[in-house]
Amino acid sequence: MKSLFLSLAIAVTAHAAPPEKWWSALHQIETGGAIGPTLGDNGAALGPYQIHRAYFKDSAVKGDYSQCADLAFSRKVVTAYLKLYAPKAWAAGDCNVLFRTHNGGPAAMRATGTTKKNLDRYATKALGLMK
Repeated sequence: MKSLFLSLAIAVTAHAAPPEKWWSALHQIETGGAIGPTLGDNGAALGPYQIHRAYFKDSAVKGDYSQCADLAFSRKVVTAYLKLYAPKAWAAGDCNVLFRTHNGGPAAMRATGTTKKNLDRYATKALGLMK
């Protein structure tokens, strides 16, 4: 019985994801909710979630970078990226860590100094958008 419960718990958490409010907040903080080929960071980021080429490449999602202009495709890219670099946060639905990892990359949770301050500001604003 114990092993059955453990197996069910693992199966459920393995597929956990952030709530829909997280996706909406991410979209708002990145582009104000814009749809389409929105460019940011002086043309270095593309689409509703402002995905950079290296982020797209790391995600290993099949397709072309230009597809990051599409909201549904971008969501697949963000999902794959965060499952790769923040799997525990993904499984737990830890919105704070997921926002920080999206914005600051794999080393976001180890950031210090100005980078940490910028990530703190970003995460605080993004979490506020979820309310």
